Amino acid sequence: MTRTTDASPRPLRTALIGYGLAGSVFHAPLVAATPGLVLDTVVTRDPERREQARAEHGDSLRFADTPDALWSRAGELDLVVIASPNRTHVPLATAALNAGLPVVVDKPVAGTAAEARALAALAEERGLLLSVFQNRRWDNDFLTLAKLLAEGTLGEITRFESRFERWRPGLKGGWRESGDPAEIGGLLYDLGSHVVDQALRLFGPAATVYAESDVRREGAQADDDTFIALTHTGGVRSHLYVSATTPQLGPRFRVLGSKAGYVKYGLDPQEAALREGARPGATDEPWGTEPEEAWGRVGSGESPATGGGRPEPTLPGDYPAYYAAVAAALAGSGDNPVTALEAAAALNVLEAARRSAREGVTVTL
Repeated sequence: MTRTTDASPRPLRTALIGYGLAGSVFHAPLVAATPGLVLDTVVTRDPERREQARAEHGDSLRFADTPDALWSRAGELDLVVIASPNRTHVPLATAALNAGLPVVVDKPVAGTAAEARALAALAEERGLLLSVFQNRRWDNDFLTLAKLLAEGTLGEITRFESRFERWRPGLKGGWRESGDPAEIGGLLYDLGSHVVDQALRLFGPAATVYAESDVRREGAQADDDTFIALTHTGGVRSHLYVSATTPQLGPRFRVLGSKAGYVKYGLDPQEAALREGARPGATDEPWGTEPEEAWGRVGSGESPATGGGRPEPTLPGDYPAYYAAVAAALAGSGDNPVTALEAAAALNVLEAARRSAREGVTVTL
């Protein structure tokens, strides 16, 4: 998987396919902020997006009209990041790997677990890195909860509640809200990719899956209000909610253990900061931190809503850690931060959830 072997290797030249929300807000800024990586080429035909990218990343940035233009000069590149619509992930990742290029793919890596496993096999055969951008493993609340679990503060966990809820009663349109299965749209595969990945990361494989999935907004075609219940092989039950139709937001996490519980409201601030133009390392201000009033609370027999329990300092979120790990993996000094096989395990759950909601059954994995 190593692309450079010099004692002082040059920065790894990165091509980014797509400069919409994912490409411009998440991938390009994080690549640019990562020592050892440099944003070399952006693939987009859109003149306005090209102008935006050049303004944000300098006049030396190169552009290509199509991904095919990258394969013909694969020797000039060290990494391809795929931040294009979901339906393009598998064919573009396949083409990049066949061109001899390591790949980062935005989630979901594919529409099915079988496709994800096939991509993993191709990457293994070619001896190339294939990593999936599951950035919310580096959310501040997730890192804090992982710390609490490692320390045993909560005791034996019985139930994990995770909510990624929004209030967006109006439709935005576009492929994310399309009812065409080929687009792999809807919240189950969008926000559901995050909450399922986090649950599996914390509590291990799922044994059974039950789901309820609805299309609630007028004119909507794809699911916009979905609930997933997992029973993990270790006995923990995860209750996962993703919604665009929630006028009153619930806690991001509510975790119940034999010693104490942890309740945390509010989303990690990194996405909002990136959307507003803030960049990791651009100033002396710490990245990914939140004010004390946003901290979660740990306690037993008390209501956090009335100040019960003790405040639990939230660890800083760290999206830059993902691409730092990718750079280390490409240099041969670290592991792939998120493998395609891990993504396939989450897709197994998402496929089971879709079947459960459609048929009204509990699916055993």
